[in-house]
Amino acid sequence: MGIKRHIPNFITLLNLLSGSIAVIFAVKGNLILAAVFVAAGIFFDFFDGLSARLLDVKSEIGLQLDSLADVVTSGVVPGIVMFQLLNKALPGGGPGADWGTSLFHVSFNPWALFGLLIILASAYRLAKFNVDDRQTDSFIGLPTPANALLILSLPLILTYQPGPVVSDIILNHWFLLALTFVSCILLNAELPLFALKFSDWGIKENKLRYFFLISCLILIIFLKFIAIPLIILWYVILSVFSPKAKEEV
Repeated sequence: MGIKRHIPNFITLLNLLSGSIAVIFAVKGNLILAAVFVAAGIFFDFFDGLSARLLDVKSEIGLQLDSLADVVTSGVVPGIVMFQLLNKALPGGGPGADWGTSLFHVSFNPWALFGLLIILASAYRLAKFNVDDRQTDSFIGLPTPANALLILSLPLILTYQPGPVVSDIILNHWFLLALTFVSCILLNAELPLFALKFSDWGIKENKLRYFFLISCLILIIFLKFIAIPLIILWYVILSVFSPKAKEEV
């Protein structure tokens, strides 16, 4: 095997490194850079599994390491981001209309701590994944990277596609609290979802995945960051109603 057996784990560690940097930025209130590093971590998370399959070097250590990295990148970071958003939206929270200040230097509304439930739900979902043999080729419940993208899209939308209606919705504390609870439920629901795992690049075997990725690209081109929540919803709908998706899960 030589060095190639270490390649997937090295890629996983890059995921963990990206997530750790994202934690620093999220705590300091820079949610945009936090989102950038979460995206980098998810990129590495996709390719560590792909490289393990292509190199045929799957290992139990790799499985555990992958989940540990995902707890940070796709669990801790979105939890802190939701805390920051709630702290901005709730009465008596952070400074004015801006979240861009370190948590260590602002007052906060205790109700904002509910955002940290995302961390707990993500950790529980990843622990279940490691012991659930039904999830080798598909998912049961929303994958943590998808949930992380959903949460991290909110500050991106507020920053780059602001509008009175969008801002009023996203910065409504009832909306954020509801989204927190819904995401926690989706992470651990008995909801079969297809996986974006390519064992090969054949069109016939992966037509559902290619269709999903192409539709995602179209949505992103036309809607930019607003497309991200719609893509997560589209992913769930495709999994629930597509006959091909049902076959895969």
